[in-house]
Amino acid sequence: MIQIDLSGPQGNTFALLGLAKNWAKQLDLNWAEIRAEVLSGDYENAVKTMQKHFGHVAEFNDTK
Repeated sequence: MIQIDLSGPQGNTFALLGLAKNWAKQLDLNWAEIRAEVLSGDYENAVKTMQKHFGHVAEFNDTK
């Protein structure tokens, strides 16, 4: 399983969007819907959305 350190460079919203785009494409998911959901709220919403759609692909941890 892929480990995403939310306190590191992979943890910013733009990096998360990049991961989401790649994974959505690979998993044949609706990227436009996921993107809209990620951007519909604050950072916490973005992380929760990533966990919802990609929790089976990656673990999202904050190592601070």
